[in-house]
Amino acid sequence: MQDSTEQTFVVDLLTTLRHDHFSAPAWGRFLQRSWLMSSQTARDNPVLQRSWQRITSLIAGLAMAALVGNGLIAGPMDTLRLLPGFVFCVLWQQSDLFWHLGLNRSVQSRELLPSIGVANTLTWLRALGASYLTGRLIGGLSTPSSLALIIFLCGIGTDILDGTIARRSGTQTKLGQIADAEADFCLYLALTIILLQNGVVALWIGCIMVLRFLLPLVAAIISYLLFAQPVRFGSTSWGKYAGVAQCCYFLVLLAPQPLAPIAHRLHTPLLVLTICLLVAAPMAQITANHSLWARRMA
Repeated sequence: MQDSTEQTFVVDLLTTLRHDHFSAPAWGRFLQRSWLMSSQTARDNPVLQRSWQRITSLIAGLAMAALVGNGLIAGPMDTLRLLPGFVFCVLWQQSDLFWHLGLNRSVQSRELLPSIGVANTLTWLRALGASYLTGRLIGGLSTPSSLALIIFLCGIGTDILDGTIARRSGTQTKLGQIADAEADFCLYLALTIILLQNGVVALWIGCIMVLRFLLPLVAAIISYLLFAQPVRFGSTSWGKYAGVAQCCYFLVLLAPQPLAPIAHRLHTPLLVLTICLLVAAPMAQITANHSLWARRMA
């Protein structure tokens, strides 16, 4: 019942925003009412709020450790350039989690879970790695392929573990589905820009990789803002295949020098396969959303 009420509230917000022609005052009211609803969810569920506080403390501690480590390895000037973008991304990341606490509902029972859980925590750790890379990009810093590879491997590990833990523990949530997609988007976008920056990948290839995430995102924004209709966030088979292929292709591009001969032989066939799947994946996602929308309108 609460889930239905929240969905109605969100649709009402989006409809009002559209009727006000997306003006600045309308956006202000939209953000204010959304924040008030998130705050009410936190007050009504103190255990969930404390869970958010614990995760925020963990992320803050790891972010501080990353800054200290960066200062020791790369020097204070490098860290000062990293600081603004990295801090902004981390603050946005944790605010986004607070904003969506109401989505921490079991996909099976629709009940609001009292804890954010291990699976979502792993997703937010992947997002922290993406925030670090994005902070370096914002600060105009170059990122060595070896550093990008380490963060990417950690991201792969958390991506495998979060879904597995959520399924086995019965803690799959809408929050986890959305956060997983957001973390993947930010990580792959940052890595693509870094590969372009390092001259490792051609511009047209990088554009296709980014479009894999942007097309469904744009479709989701249009669906919500213009039609006040929810979109399907679940993955498709084509999307999973594209994700695996793109992951393998990134590993080939970031491979250390001793593995360069093997990476060179795998590069071209893996590139062709990845491009084909990257084109097919967003089309499958858009088709799935269109079919779902058509059934609802019928």
